[in-house]
Amino acid sequence: MPPAQAEQAPVVVVGGGFGGLSAALQLARGPEAPPVLLIEPQGHFLFLPLLYECLSGELQRWEIAPRYSTLLAGSGVAWLRQRVQGINTSSSTVSTEDGRQLRYSQLVVATGGRSLSFGIPGVAEHSLGFRSLADVDRLQGLIERLRLRSKPLQRLVIVGAGASGVELACKLADLLEGAAVIELIEQGPDLLAGSKAFNRDQARAALLRRDVRLRCGTRVLALEANAITLEPAASPGGCEQLGCEAVIWTGGVGGSVPQLTPHLPLDPRGRLRVSPELQVIGAPGLFAIGDAARSAMASAEPGGDPDGGNLNPATAQVAYQQAQQVASNLRRLRRGEPLEPFVWNDLGEMLGLGVGQATLTGMGMTLAGPAAYQLRRLAYLARLPGLQHQLKVAGGWLAAWL
Repeated sequence: MPPAQAEQAPVVVVGGGFGGLSAALQLARGPEAPPVLLIEPQGHFLFLPLLYECLSGELQRWEIAPRYSTLLAGSGVAWLRQRVQGINTSSSTVSTEDGRQLRYSQLVVATGGRSLSFGIPGVAEHSLGFRSLADVDRLQGLIERLRLRSKPLQRLVIVGAGASGVELACKLADLLEGAAVIELIEQGPDLLAGSKAFNRDQARAALLRRDVRLRCGTRVLALEANAITLEPAASPGGCEQLGCEAVIWTGGVGGSVPQLTPHLPLDPRGRLRVSPELQVIGAPGLFAIGDAARSAMASAEPGGDPDGGNLNPATAQVAYQQAQQVASNLRRLRRGEPLEPFVWNDLGEMLGLGVGQATLTGMGMTLAGPAAYQLRRLAYLARLPGLQHQLKVAGGWLAAWL
């Protein structure tokens, strides 16, 4: 794009999740801020790390899902409530579902993730997810039905013993109060792969106290409407079918990237490969963050297998830090200065382990129980977007404590 046209076109951020909204707000700050356009189809921002507390009723919906119109008021960020259909990097344009063609000077892909089925039959048709308020509605209805029934040996299955699966299993066990057996299925050798040892031990103890049945080293072969077929670790090549009321799928997240022209290859999980500076490889005017980006750690050796090496974790903490770095690099790019690589600063790890319970490791401290739960809430309060919303939420919490 000629410099005169580039100067007039805004920086476009596609996706208003944790990383996208943070990047847009930070980019629009300061006296030399460029025009910023956020394109996001939903009317409410969703703070995913606190979705579990919304399920349990410990937090209200307005606290974790404020309106974009409120968050962006007076911020300098323009918001278009549309879904992006495609991005043309040759013409520097974005196309939306309503037929608009919008020019951009630079663009940030922050479109988040989607659940991966890994080609397992029945996952798309018969499993429930946990990534939206609609998913909360479905699970709350399921909890109510199971609690009202007198049917013996009701079973819920959660696939994936990562952070999402463990947090969800503990919350559901507390909410169901024994109305159903909860099975937590993990293909790997242990729960919470890559987590801190203290948090892993606390999570294992929390599952045991709630009688959640953890099965590690177990593959899912297929799903049906009221059954799941497994290959147990103890009998490779064999299979076991479990009857169940529902299967909740937290088995993996991949990128959700709009169609790109010219075509750019994605990694096996559907993510854009990015440079250390978070620029999309093969498209210098394009940046990607969060679940949409395959981002290698700064310590990873260059020149190796593009689908190997150590990757930055797919967490809200990483997305927030990437948002800060991409906003800084976009300013540098517009000033003609060299870009800086993204370096993840590990601030620790926090997990909710049931109603009023959590575990955390970080800042030289390990803590579990109600105190960790309160510290986790305060830490996330500081990450809620918009000072006014933070103050409103903090005021509600303070009133509840008094």
